[in-house]
Amino acid sequence: MTGDKVDDTTSKSGFAGFDPKSVEPYIVKDPESLAINLARAAEHMGKAASAWLAPRETGHRAETYEPVSDMVKTLSKVTEYWLSDPRRTLEAQTNLMGSFFGIWSRTIQQMAGDSVAEPEAIQREDKRFADEDWVKNPFFAFIRQAYFVTSDWAERMVEDADGLDDHTRLKAAFYIRQISSALSPSNFITTNPQLYRETVASSGANLAKGMQMLAEDIAAGRGELRLRQTDTSKFAIGENIAITPGKVIAQSDVCQVIQYEASTETVLKRPLLIVPPWINKFYVLDLNPQKSFIKWAVDQGHTVFVISWVNPDERHARKDWEAYVREGIDFALDTVETATGEREVNAVGYCVGGTLLAATLALHAAERDNRIRSATLFTTQVDFTYAGDLKVFADEDQIRQVEAKMNTIGYLEGSKMATAFNMLRASELIWPYFVNNYLKGQEPMPFDLLYWNSDSTRMPAANHSFYLRNCYLENKLAKGEMVLAGKQVSLGDVTIPIYNLATKEDHIAPAKSVFLGSQLFGGKVTFVLSGSGHIAGVVNPPDKNKYQFWTGGPAKGELEAWFDKAKETPGSWWPHWQHWIEQLDDRRVSARKAGGPLNAIEDAPGSYVRDRA
Repeated sequence: MTGDKVDDTTSKSGFAGFDPKSVEPYIVKDPESLAINLARAAEHMGKAASAWLAPRETGHRAETYEPVSDMVKTLSKVTEYWLSDPRRTLEAQTNLMGSFFGIWSRTIQQMAGDSVAEPEAIQREDKRFADEDWVKNPFFAFIRQAYFVTSDWAERMVEDADGLDDHTRLKAAFYIRQISSALSPSNFITTNPQLYRETVASSGANLAKGMQMLAEDIAAGRGELRLRQTDTSKFAIGENIAITPGKVIAQSDVCQVIQYEASTETVLKRPLLIVPPWINKFYVLDLNPQKSFIKWAVDQGHTVFVISWVNPDERHARKDWEAYVREGIDFALDTVETATGEREVNAVGYCVGGTLLAATLALHAAERDNRIRSATLFTTQVDFTYAGDLKVFADEDQIRQVEAKMNTIGYLEGSKMATAFNMLRASELIWPYFVNNYLKGQEPMPFDLLYWNSDSTRMPAANHSFYLRNCYLENKLAKGEMVLAGKQVSLGDVTIPIYNLATKEDHIAPAKSVFLGSQLFGGKVTFVLSGSGHIAGVVNPPDKNKYQFWTGGPAKGELEAWFDKAKETPGSWWPHWQHWIEQLDDRRVSARKAGGPLNAIEDAPGSYVRDRA
């Protein structure tokens, strides 16, 4: 079928633009096999339901509806604005219906064999709609256009609603995106052409397999869906992931300290201490020898120490930020000095590990503790004004609800944080896996980064409450109002050199937020913007020659103005950072043995990192 011309077969259908052959892949050929597989799928769905109900019936898991209640309450404020004035209501409905009429008109033209150009507003690149039948088939084309029009209209309803405070508008926009992602026609068998065809071709075997996987994943999550994003059976910590040679040389209630074996004859005099986030495990920086920042730093001549945080349980309920400073960072600094004889170190903090490191630097400034001589912050927020969509979960009501849950068991379950992070990119981190796993019945491919992403950790009640209130809710670190160890601390007192790395597409620590935080320190800050996002923008080995980074003047004014004048350099920022470190102090000494006078507790990566939530 091309243009307005139709062949004899097409004209016999009664629709000039309709080719009967195009529907053959959608016609069930073996209804008996389909019925059998649907029965098997139903059986597995029953097992999934039982796995979900069992812990609730025994009282081991209580169902809570706070997120749904907050969503309804938030969106009702948007609805109230549009329904409070009949003229506004009519205008909103007219705009939507007008778009639908346009879609219907184009569909009629397409069925008549005419070449139809879609409005520019509907044209977009979206991996969910890559199958050609989303455009060629009038039925699926209509559904796709209707979805785009409706979701865009819903987002405009939030944007154009007057009288909403900033936080309510942020939450409403976030919830609308979640609803839109969930209701995408790509997520349903009868409205997704590829799913429809695969179901027909396999006589429903895909559904039988998918529902079996669903039952397994709910059972693995002990009553919650543990969405599998990768084949976890292909990875083993310490065997093919996190394998850089080293020793655990010290251990406290909240962390183990790992020192890695030197790979060069001489090393920089100043050791390097890495403070990873405790929201995830440290080995994102040591996924494999090709991607490992830790191994790369060792190969550049750093004596690398890494904090491996405990995966906390009820015993750690009262471990707050001060505990993580004293029993974490300060404990590690003492360990470094004992192992190497060096009092001065370079420190790196990643994400919330960087936030803790920055707060520790402010406390150290107040205590005249000058052991950390430079700090590097990876995608770290110290000012949470522009903290992005994670602020959706950080208002007084929601924090109180989280605190109430944590106080009953002493911690926040790791799955809660994992779900929150996945929701930030639901169209990429939730629904594609839902479709591939449970509707297509496909096992996910092995991918080390997604293995790490699924290896979630619990949050101690006191620690997490302090973080949510002092950072996201009240922004006390930025205001100079945070109190640690009985002292009110200020980032303005931190005068050591800072290398502050943001990533351009970060959805957890937005570049604008990191840029603003750079202006709070009292010393010289080297602000660097990397391409890609929160993980790939950091874990970017030089030999891959991927992405780019931007450097420029001081982080003053607005990020956009800084970016316009910044210098772009292709490839990884790692060598640029190494040059910055060596400019501060390039003295070298003979390579050090891991542990020095300390007896090793165990080989790296240690036992704390192996404890799965």
